[in-house]
Amino acid sequence: MVNPEVMVVFWGLASALTWGAGDFSGGVAAKRTAVTSVVIVSQIVGGLFLALLALLFREALPSPTSLLMGVLAGIGGVIGLLALYGGLANGRMGVVAPLAAVISAALPVLVSLVTEGLPQVTQLAGFGLALLAVWLLSGMGWQTAMPRQELAYAVVAGTGFALFFIFIDRVEPGSLFWPLAAARTVSVSLLTIWVMSRGAWVRPLPNQLPLIALAGVLDALGNAFFALAARLGRLDMAAVLASLYPGSTVLLARLILQERLTRRQWFGVLLALAALVLITI
Repeated sequence: MVNPEVMVVFWGLASALTWGAGDFSGGVAAKRTAVTSVVIVSQIVGGLFLALLALLFREALPSPTSLLMGVLAGIGGVIGLLALYGGLANGRMGVVAPLAAVISAALPVLVSLVTEGLPQVTQLAGFGLALLAVWLLSGMGWQTAMPRQELAYAVVAGTGFALFFIFIDRVEPGSLFWPLAAARTVSVSLLTIWVMSRGAWVRPLPNQLPLIALAGVLDALGNAFFALAARLGRLDMAAVLASLYPGSTVLLARLILQERLTRRQWFGVLLALAALVLITI
C-alpha cells in the first residue's frame, strides 16, 4: 500500500508543475491581450473542463457546504490570477511569481499550525527550505530593489491563492470537480459583471485563444491536483509543495523566452530538491 505522504508529494508536485505551466501560458498571453480577458476566457475553459471531468467520473453532487467552500476558494483564486497575470504581463516573471508563491504558501502554513498542530521537525525544516528555494528562484535575492507595482501584484496574488488553498481544503471528502467547477462559475460571473460594467472587455485575438485555453486547462488541473494533495495529507504540506510552481514558470521562461538562470536561481533549485527529501522523510 502506497504511503499517503508519498501521494501528497506526488499530487502536490503535479499541482506545481501544471500551475507553473499554466501561469507561463497565461502570462505570455497577457502580454498581447488584456489581463481580464485572458482570465475570463481561461477560467471559462477551465470550468467547462472541470465539469466534464465531474461527468466522466460520475461524481455525485456536493453538499451546500462544499459548494460554498468551492465558491469562496474560487473568489480568492480569481483575485490571485488577476493580480498574477497582471504582474507577469507588466513586471518580471521571475520576480512576481516566486514572491506570490512564498506568500501563498506561508499563510496556509500558519493556518495549519493552528488547526492541525506542528508537523514533524524534518518536515518543518523542509517547509523552510522550500520557501527559501522559491524566493531564490526569483533570482532577486535581497539586494535588488523591487518596484512597488511588482510588490503589490505579488502580495495580492499570493493572498488570493492562499485563500484558495485554505477554502478548498475545507471541501468535504467525496467532492472534488463539482466544487471546483462551481468556484469557476461564480468567479467568472463576478469578474465578467465587473469588466462589463467598466466597459473594459477586449476580445482576445484569435491566434491567442489556444494559448489562453491551454492556460485554463492547466490551471484547472493544478486546482484538482492540489485538492487531492490537501485531502490526502496536511494543508501546509500540500500548500508548500504546490507553491513550487514558479520552478516550472522560470524553466519555461528560460527555454522559450531565453531568460537566463543565475547561480542564485540554480541554488534555489537545489534547495527545492533538498526540501522535498526532508518533507518526505
